[in-house]
Amino acid sequence: MSATIYLVANGDLRLSANQKCWPAQEQAEAVVVAAIEKQGRTVVRGHAYDPVKKHGFIDSQKRGMEVFRSIPRDAPLVVVEAVWQYSHHLLHGLYSHQGPILTVANWSGQWPGLVGMLNLNGSLTKAGVRYDTLWSVDFTDAYFTEKLERWLKGEAVVHDTSHARPLGEFKLPAKAEQIAAAEAGRLKNDKAIMGVFDEGCMGMYNAIIPDELLHPTGVFKERLSQSALYAAMREVPEAEARAVRAWLDERGMKFVLGPNEETDLTEAQILDQCKMYIAALRIAGDFGCDTIGIQYQQGLKDLAPASDLVEGLLNNTDRPEVRDASGKVLYAGQPLPHFNEVDECAGLDGLLTHRVWSALGFPSENTLHDVRYGEDYNGEFVWVFEISGAAPPAHFIDGWKGTVGERQPPMYFRLGGSTVKGVSKPGEIVWSRVFVDNGKLKADLGRAKVIELPQEETERRWQITTPQWPVMHAVTYGVSRDQMMARHKANHIQVAYAPDAAWANLALAAKAALFRDLGLEVSLCGSEHGLG
Repeated sequence: MSATIYLVANGDLRLSANQKCWPAQEQAEAVVVAAIEKQGRTVVRGHAYDPVKKHGFIDSQKRGMEVFRSIPRDAPLVVVEAVWQYSHHLLHGLYSHQGPILTVANWSGQWPGLVGMLNLNGSLTKAGVRYDTLWSVDFTDAYFTEKLERWLKGEAVVHDTSHARPLGEFKLPAKAEQIAAAEAGRLKNDKAIMGVFDEGCMGMYNAIIPDELLHPTGVFKERLSQSALYAAMREVPEAEARAVRAWLDERGMKFVLGPNEETDLTEAQILDQCKMYIAALRIAGDFGCDTIGIQYQQGLKDLAPASDLVEGLLNNTDRPEVRDASGKVLYAGQPLPHFNEVDECAGLDGLLTHRVWSALGFPSENTLHDVRYGEDYNGEFVWVFEISGAAPPAHFIDGWKGTVGERQPPMYFRLGGSTVKGVSKPGEIVWSRVFVDNGKLKADLGRAKVIELPQEETERRWQITTPQWPVMHAVTYGVSRDQMMARHKANHIQVAYAPDAAWANLALAAKAALFRDLGLEVSLCGSEHGLG
C-alpha cells in the first residue's frame, strides 16, 4: 500500500449542522491521523477547510465530485465520520475509486458519527463497493490499532460476525410456519401499498429498495409528494387541528413551550403538526396505503415543523380519530405504520411486523431507531437506540402520560416542531433490519431486552446524545458491540415488543419465516431466540 493515505470527511447539507459539528470532526480527524502517522504513513486531506463556510466537510454532491477529481483513483482512502452525513455526497467517488477504502467513526453519541458511518456502510454494501470499517473511542485501543495496521499493509479488516447464522440452520415452530404461510399468501394475493412521500431522504441510498426487489414481496410503492402533503395541510380546518391537540392533552402528553419560534416549541408549531397528521392519514386513505414514510428532508423542512409528532401518532394504536370525506374513521383501532426518513427497508419491515404481531394478537406498534451509541452498565453493554421523535408512546414507560414534546434542535430543524420523547419500557423485544446486498433483499433478526436505567444514567446518556429524542436502553442477546457494528448495514434498527420472552421467540420465528417466504435471504443473530 502507498505510504500516502488520503482522508475525506463527509457532512450534512445544512450549514448550521456542519458549523456546529465541525469541532468534533476536527478532533476525531486529528487522532485518526496521529494513529496512521504513528505507523509510518503520511496523511493528505482531500479537501480544505472552508473559511467562509467555517467547516471542512464535503457538504453536497457537487462538492464531492469536485473533491474526488483531485484524489488519485488508486490511493488508499480513509473516510472519517464524527457526524451525521449524507452518503450521496461522496458515494459517486467511492463507486469509481480503485484503491482500498476504510470507513472510520469515533465511538461517540454526540452528533453522531456512528450513525453516519453505518449509513455509509449500508450504502456501500448496496452499491457493491468494497470497503473496510473501524471504530474507536480514542483510536489507541488494540482492537483499532491492530486492524488499522493490517489495513495499512493491504490486508482486509476482519471482524467477528459468527453471531449471524442462516435461517436454514434452524427448525422453526409449526405455529410460526403457519402464520408466515398465511401472511405471505395474503400479501402475494391481495398486495399492499407503501406510500412514499419523496424518496432518498438525506442521501440514504441504502434506504431505497429497488422496485424489482420489492415487488416479489407483494408490496408496491405509491410515489407521493411532500408538496401534496403540504397543500393538504393547508386545507385542514383549524378546529380539526385543535381537536387533535386537545386529545393529546386529555391523554396526558406534556409539551415544553416557549415564546421564541426560532428556539422554542410553540403552540403554532404543534398545530401545524396536527394538521400534517390529519392530512397524512387522509392521503394514505385515499391511496389505500398500508404503510407510509414522510421524507421531511429536504423541502418540507423549509415549509413546516418536523414530522416526528405526526410519525409517533401514526405508529400508535391509541391516537386521535381522523375521518375521510365520507365520515369513515381511517385505520380505526390500529397504527398506520410509518417509516421515519422514508427508509423503505424499515417500511417493509414495519408493515410485516404489524401483520405478524396482529396475527399473534399482540399490540403491533413498532418503530425504527438509530443505532446511536452504547456503553457498559453494571457489566452489560447497553445500547442507546434513539430516533428523532417518531417512536410510538405505547413503547414508553407510562405511555402517553410518560410522553413529553420538546422542540427539535434548531441546527437540524429550523422550523421546530415537537418530538415524541419518552423512555422505552422494560421488556422483551425483537430487533431486525432489512437491507440490500449484492442485488438481493436480505434481513437480519435477533432478540434483545429493554432495561430501565436509573434516571440519572438515562439523563447522562440523553445529554451526550440528543436529549429531546425518545430513547431505548437495549441489551442485544448474544451480539456484542463490535459484532453489531461489523454486521449491521444501516443506521436504523427496527424494534417491536412482545408480552414475554417465549412469545418474543415465537414472533421472531414467524417474522423470519415470513421474510423467507417472501423471498428475502434471512439470518438469525445472537442468542436467546429459543431456536436450536
